[in-house]
Amino acid sequence: MFRKLITSFLKRRHFWRYASFSEVSELYASRLLRILALHMVSLFIAVYLYQQGYSLVFIFIYLACYYSCKIPIAFVAAWLTARFGPKHTILFANLLYIPALILLAFVPPAGASHALMVIIFFATFQGVSATLYDYAYMVNFSKVKSAQHAGKELGYMHIIEKIASIVSPVIGGVIATFLGPVVVMIVAACLFAVAAVPLLRTGEPTKLRQKIRWQGFPWRTSWRSVIASGGTGFDVVASGVVWSLFLAAIAFAQQQGIYAIIGVLTAIGMGTAFIAAFVFGRLIDRRSGEMLLRYGVITKALMHMVRPAVGGAAGASAVSVGSEVTTTAYHMAFMRGMFDVADYSGFRLTYLLLVEVAVNIGAAMAALIAAVLCMLFEQDYAFTLFFATAAVVILIIATPRFAIYKP
Repeated sequence: MFRKLITSFLKRRHFWRYASFSEVSELYASRLLRILALHMVSLFIAVYLYQQGYSLVFIFIYLACYYSCKIPIAFVAAWLTARFGPKHTILFANLLYIPALILLAFVPPAGASHALMVIIFFATFQGVSATLYDYAYMVNFSKVKSAQHAGKELGYMHIIEKIASIVSPVIGGVIATFLGPVVVMIVAACLFAVAAVPLLRTGEPTKLRQKIRWQGFPWRTSWRSVIASGGTGFDVVASGVVWSLFLAAIAFAQQQGIYAIIGVLTAIGMGTAFIAAFVFGRLIDRRSGEMLLRYGVITKALMHMVRPAVGGAAGASAVSVGSEVTTTAYHMAFMRGMFDVADYSGFRLTYLLLVEVAVNIGAAMAALIAAVLCMLFEQDYAFTLFFATAAVVILIIATPRFAIYKP
C-alpha cells in the first residue's frame, strides 16, 4: 500500500535519474515505516530510563559510550555497504533493531543486579542497527537523487519523514501513557519487521564488492563539511535526548503523562517543519542554499539559548516549532551540499564514512559534556549551561564552503 501511494506521487515528478520508480517507492515505503517505528520509541528511551530510576549522569554517560562505540561500527557499515550494497545493509539494519527493542522492554529498574548487562546488550543492537542504516541510507539517496532537482527531492524526503514523525510520537506517547512504554516497544518491533519487507524485492543502485579507497581522497574540498558534520551530531543530542530529559526532569517534572506531552510537542514541531520542507526545497534549487544554511544555523542557536526559559506548554510548543523549522532549514541545505561533494569527489563511500564518524563524535561529545555538567551543577543550571554550549558549538555547521552554492 505504501509503495503504491509513493509510486503514484513520484511518477508525476520526473526526478529520478539512476533508480526506477519501483525501486525508489520501495525504498521510501521502507523509510516511512522505519521512521514511524523509530520515532514511536526513540524520544522516550532516555525518559524511560530516567523514570526507571537511572540518574541523568548515568544516562548521559551511557549515551557518550553509545555514540563512541558507533564510530568503529561506521567502518563495518561502510564495508558491508561496499560489498553487499546499501539496500541489503538497510534490510539487515531494520532486522537488528527488533532484538534491541525487545531487550529495552526488559531493562530492570536502577539497582538491579543484571541491569547494566541488559542495557549493554540493548545498546549494542541499537547502535549497530542505527549506524548501518544511517550510512547505507545516505549512500543510497546520494546515488539515486537528481542533480538538477536535488533540493526538491530533499524536500520530499523530509516530507515523508515528517509524515511519520508527526504521527508516531503522538501514537507512542498515548500508548506509553495509558498502556505503558513496554507496549510501545512491542508495537515498534513489529513495525521494524514490516519495514524490512519492501526491500526484499529491490535491486542495488551501486556496484557490489567495492572497496573503501583512501589514496587520492580530496581532503582540501571536503574537510570543512566533515568537521561541520560533528556539529549536526551535537545538535541531534541537544534537540532530542537532552531536550526530552529537560522536559521530564525540569519543565514538566510535576505533571503526569510526560510521554504524551513529549509526543504532542514533537508532533507540533514536525507538522510545521512538514510545511517548511516544501519552501526550503525550492530555495535550495534556486541556489539559495547557503543563505538557508547560515541563517538556519544561527536561528537554531538562538532556539537553544531560550530552551531553559520554557515554563509551560505554550513556551515548549513555541520552542519545538522553532527548533524543527530551523533544523529542517539548515539540514536540507547541508545535505544538498554534502551530496554534491559525494557526487563529484569520486569517493562517495569514503566521504560519507567520514561524515558518519564525525556525526557520532559530535554526538558523543554532547553527551559527555551533559554528563560532566550534571555532575558539577544542579540540574536546572546544568541544562542551562548545556544549551548555551550547544548554541555556540552548532555554529560550526555553517562553516563549509560548498562548491554548489558558489556563484
